[in-house]
Amino acid sequence: MAIEERLISTSRGEIAWLEAGRGWPLVLLHGFPLSAAMWRPQLEAVPQGWRFIAPDFRGFGRTPLGSEPLSVAAQAADVGALMDALEIEEAIVGGLSMGGYVAFAMFRDEPGRITALILADTRAAADSAEGRMGRARMREALAQHGPRAVADQMLPKLLSPAAPPALVAEVRAMIESADPRAIDAAILSLLNRPDSTPDLPNISRGTLIVVGADDVVTPPADAEALHRGILRSTMTVIPRAGHLSNLEQPEAFSRALADFLLAHL
Repeated sequence: MAIEERLISTSRGEIAWLEAGRGWPLVLLHGFPLSAAMWRPQLEAVPQGWRFIAPDFRGFGRTPLGSEPLSVAAQAADVGALMDALEIEEAIVGGLSMGGYVAFAMFRDEPGRITALILADTRAAADSAEGRMGRARMREALAQHGPRAVADQMLPKLLSPAAPPALVAEVRAMIESADPRAIDAAILSLLNRPDSTPDLPNISRGTLIVVGADDVVTPPADAEALHRGILRSTMTVIPRAGHLSNLEQPEAFSRALADFLLAHL
């Protein structure tokens, strides 16, 4: 399926996105420190009757960084502004990792615009003390050695040991092409994000929870916590996949996604 690359001026500045398909909108939010390009396998396999929209967060991909301090709330507002510019009143929203944190923020801010949720390889809880220390170390490595150091730290955690070399190289290239300022701003945003656990009982929308069986960043136990906390949720574990389950096992991920969307037509 043809994937279109677009850029539009919104009330919050220019936002770039990838798009494929026609029909009911699904907004896909990418993980850190990647871009909308991570959703290409899903954009190439859009089910009939659906329109997939994958924006680049500020400073990643083709979206300018801008001057506003980055936070998950700001990123959620950016996605809302893109939906406004595209005249989309409501949509299913899906996010992987950082994209999941932004999806939680969108639900807190404008729950009426979200008809269903997809939460992939993410968690509700805020960073632990150990997690905050790890992010601080990543900022130091970024400042000293640039995005390559971030890629060196993250790749063993993002993909399983069985990931093919071509995929490892693809993810590395995505990380190393990111603006170092955007990576640093996103690290601070992740470090300071709120705990979304209290919001889980308020999520009344149908929710698909997906996790790679070999995810060491947000392991299946985190997905199970989401599943327990969200009443109308289903959970799918993707075998032989790490944190980037949609990239490592794209067919299995897309099949789970299509099955969920079929139930919401």
